Amino acid sequence: MTVVLATVCEDGVVLGSDSQITDKGRGMTYPAEKLHPLGEAAAWGGSGARSVLNDVKRCFNENSAAILEASDIGRALQGHVLPILRHHYETFIEDVPGEEGGGTPSAYVMAAGWRDGEPWIYEITPSGMIGHYTDIGFHAIGSGAPMAQQAGSLLSHFHFAERSVKFGCAAVLRVLQALDLTSASVGKPFSLSRITKDGAHHLSDDEIEEVGALVRRWEEAEQKVIAKIFD
Repeated sequence: MTVVLATVCEDGVVLGSDSQITDKGRGMTYPAEKLHPLGEAAAWGGSGARSVLNDVKRCFNENSAAILEASDIGRALQGHVLPILRHHYETFIEDVPGEEGGGTPSAYVMAAGWRDGEPWIYEITPSGMIGHYTDIGFHAIGSGAPMAQQAGSLLSHFHFAERSVKFGCAAVLRVLQALDLTSASVGKPFSLSRITKDGAHHLSDDEIEEVGALVRRWEEAEQKVIAKIFD
């Protein structure tokens, strides 16, 4: 199972992901990085066929400047992802003897960033459609997306868009931890990227540990408040 999620904050955007890749054809899972930089001012993550996502990664690395400088970033993302999807659809051999149910060449791509004082979140679906989620402020892709959306809804009363990316990192990590508890195929290590007017920053393992400490303090504070209300 894969989950990649993004949330808008007052001063930026936060992306997070798990690291578990499921290979249904071989009946195995393994860790892999799912968040990647998109130039210096954005980041992206993907869910689906790894061959497609590897091509997307190479394309984005080579064309990040053109994408981020485009007047319509969503259309620019679409313009680079569509040829990759078409190539894999055209060359995919569906009926391989002895490997029934080995997967498909479809993939979802979600990118987010901050430009001219405004956040942006776009998704490119396997059919090439552009999903706009900036105004919604929260989005997730991958097979774990429904659970992530539910967890995000349960935290929505904290009003992510009115808080800093420091809070956003804690909220995203808390969602990932909830999914880790409820799904055996979502697991650590988790990845976090925060994007502000100063650019994109991929958090190190030590920084994620610091965010984890904030989450624990947050949960402890909730327990104290609940005890006082219902005592």
